[in-house]
Amino acid sequence: MGYEQIAAVDLGSNSFRMQVGRVVDDQIYPLDSLKEPVRLASGLTREKMLDEAAQQRALETLSRFGERLRGFQPDAVRVVATNTLRVAKNAKLFIPQAESALGFPIEVIGGREEARLIYIGAAHALPLVKHKRLVVDIGGGSTEFIIGKKFDPLAVESLFMGCVSFTLRFFPGGKVDKKRFAEAEVMAAREIQTITQEYRRIGWTEAVASSGTARAIADLLESNGLNPDGLSGITREGLGKLRALLIRAGSASDLKLDGLSSDRIPVFAGGLAIMSAIFSELGIERMTYSDGALRLGVLYDLLGRFHRQDMRDATVQQFMLRYQVDARQARRVEQTALMLFGQLIDVEQPENESDVRFLRWSVLLHEIGISVAHGGFHKHGAYIVTYADMPGFSKKDQERLALLILGQRGKLEKLPSTPATDSIWSLLFCLRLAALLHRSRDDQPLPEVRIKGPDSGFHIELPPDWLSANPLSAAALEEETVSWKRVGFALRIKPYDLRKAAE
Repeated sequence: MGYEQIAAVDLGSNSFRMQVGRVVDDQIYPLDSLKEPVRLASGLTREKMLDEAAQQRALETLSRFGERLRGFQPDAVRVVATNTLRVAKNAKLFIPQAESALGFPIEVIGGREEARLIYIGAAHALPLVKHKRLVVDIGGGSTEFIIGKKFDPLAVESLFMGCVSFTLRFFPGGKVDKKRFAEAEVMAAREIQTITQEYRRIGWTEAVASSGTARAIADLLESNGLNPDGLSGITREGLGKLRALLIRAGSASDLKLDGLSSDRIPVFAGGLAIMSAIFSELGIERMTYSDGALRLGVLYDLLGRFHRQDMRDATVQQFMLRYQVDARQARRVEQTALMLFGQLIDVEQPENESDVRFLRWSVLLHEIGISVAHGGFHKHGAYIVTYADMPGFSKKDQERLALLILGQRGKLEKLPSTPATDSIWSLLFCLRLAALLHRSRDDQPLPEVRIKGPDSGFHIELPPDWLSANPLSAAALEEETVSWKRVGFALRIKPYDLRKAAE
């Protein structure tokens, strides 16, 4: 771990937040934080397109965040985007602009990955206990539910409801009445019902809320004495009183209570309706509040990667078990692929670590599609990796991994257009060649293979008599030359000079 300071940026549907932490041993101490109510979700059109006004608000905020992050190394900053950029159809056009404004790459994470990171953040901000906790986080476009014990999440879910989306849908113009509020509660309850039975079966001892909506509600209940017996946090009785006061006021802006911040007013009604439904549907009487949420979880997850405790490694191992991967074959191909890749680059250099990891993961998972069907197994594997929940992996990570698994065999033209300078071509070359060389699936020693590339195309050198002694492999290598030529790469195969080898 070479960094004293690390940073996390959360591009939420309601607010953009940044947190800088100082690392001391295995602990992170907050140094600085920024928050701006961008309300990205309010810029989503009915066609799920992010409008220009929302994009401009986001870019201006990211430029300011980027100034604070100047001087940070790329590996010391992790930026995650949540529900709005998950669903926006023009997200792929907007994200490069956002990355340019901020100065760091942006990961769009799935709902369950968001939930996992939220739990890690909440758990690190709370006292360590032996019992199970339910953590609920109401965001701008989605709400996450996690049951966990200590630092380990046991059940994670993300439901498509948030304070921004619900306010826009049920309380246009900020107007609140009894009928609209009841409709919002019913809709939220329907969403929650999809997880109620399973979550009650697992059970929990303590309920915890995190993030802005929960903080706003807890502050209002405590500041105005709405909780019974002076209890802190959020109580069922306090929620009922606050609900009645909001309906009577007719809007959050007319709610005459101490402690409601101006930036929370535009989305308060939707958040309160969701929280009310959560209490009713899950039978909760009281929730405490945790300051730790997604940003802190991202920081601790980043710290774990520095300590070689990368959640992605654990996920790959779990997938190998789930899809009954032939581990011996995977390890054979892995060893050969990494040996080949080591001839193309210096695998010990830190800047090459990401490529080495993706090559290893793609090799270990390259046969998961066989669990579906042997025919076209590379296509099945790519589909699984694209759409499965993979803790620790961003959507971009999964897309790159799926591309490698899809490209392990067959025509290369099927792959999306990728610049010739992208290192993925070298990873694909090593994966394809290693899989080809281990087609017999046994432990027979391989010939000495020498490769070069990719600047002037790829070159493979083999012992002079090996190709004639292995006609099946020779034919497969000949097909490889045709496949690579079709995507603009020359591939030359020749015997190496034994006299030079001896020298």
